[in-house]
Amino acid sequence: MSIITQAIANADREARYLSQGELNALRSFFEDGDQRLRIASILTANIEKIVEKGSEAFWQRCQITPSNSGNPTFRASCLRDQGWYVRLITYAIVVGDIDPIQTSGLKGAKEMYRSLEIPLRNVVECMRCLKDAALDLLTLEDRAEVGPYFDYLIQGMTP
Repeated sequence: MSIITQAIANADREARYLSQGELNALRSFFEDGDQRLRIASILTANIEKIVEKGSEAFWQRCQITPSNSGNPTFRASCLRDQGWYVRLITYAIVVGDIDPIQTSGLKGAKEMYRSLEIPLRNVVECMRCLKDAALDLLTLEDRAEVGPYFDYLIQGMTP
């Protein structure tokens, strides 16, 4: 849940106005909005590059994996999933909250990959490679904003 939704839900549940601390937190959220939107734009504009670079690094590190077996269906599914996870990261960056990752990226994901017999350690390594590829496009300050979202995803997928 975004900081905006959370602050309003808390205040409404307690039948009160937003506190000064909540208003200050919202002000800070809005002041940082341009940076979050700029970062999301950079990642979105470079999704193909991120997925290509990330997948190549992953296949070099994990040469024996279903997505690198020569089966074009497995490869296409892997590339699709990688793009989807980067998209979730951009959603999280825009709202300034892990909720999009938690709700869409982690709930049930481990079970799905297990049922497909895809080793979770490979999924985690793939996410690390995507993180590296994405961070290579960003400034130091922007990396500090983006890194924790990838870290949350990686931690959530760790077996």
